[in-house]
Amino acid sequence: MLIGSILQGKGTSVATVRPQATVTELLATLAELNIGAVVVSDDGTTIAGIVSERDIVRRLHEQGADILGHPVSSIMTSDVRTCAPDANVDELRRTMTNHRIRHVPVVRNGRLAGIVSIGDVVKNTIEELETEKDALVGYIHR
Repeated sequence: MLIGSILQGKGTSVATVRPQATVTELLATLAELNIGAVVVSDDGTTIAGIVSERDIVRRLHEQGADILGHPVSSIMTSDVRTCAPDANVDELRRTMTNHRIRHVPVVRNGRLAGIVSIGDVVKNTIEELETEKDALVGYIHR
């Protein structure tokens, strides 16, 4: 199964925030959209970084509440792992697990084309296993 199949089911919408937005503004976006990570982008199509709830908690612990007024660029991960829509879901699942990454932006022709979470990948894997199980049970009963 390919990542593009996941995007067909969930859509290609990606929440972004500008690098100069404050961490407080970032928190508002995460809360309003009920999401765990946001892609940092000046234009909504290129990737400057990514910020997750985990990043915010770590920086709060390290630097205190003053971080809330700082720009998102000061806490974002700038070395972002991405994948293409034609990437294999199984390979991405291994990468996400091995590197403890929960969100991977999808890039097509150098432009942001979607985002996949570990939850999306696990859901897809479960659906594939259920389909395979049903096929095997049907084969046995024939």
